[in-house]
Amino acid sequence: MAGEKIEVIAYAGHRAEESPRAFILQGKRVDVMKVLDQWIEENSVTREQKRFFKVKGSDFRNHTLCYDEAQLEWFNVT
Repeated sequence: MAGEKIEVIAYAGHRAEESPRAFILQGKRVDVMKVLDQWIEENSVTREQKRFFKVKGSDFRNHTLCYDEAQLEWFNVT
């Protein structure tokens, strides 16, 4: 996966890691002010899914976060 591996604080509803609420980027906490978009990409062969969230951060920047369900890890892909 291209992108920087990050720690994410997420709201877990009926699915684990459902929606990001904050993340640690370069040692600093960035709160998610708003989820601007979200989508799922699925590998047609392995059926593995990656969930993407375009968010507005408390640092006033837009970030695209990706949750890799196969690796159970979050990445900043912006």
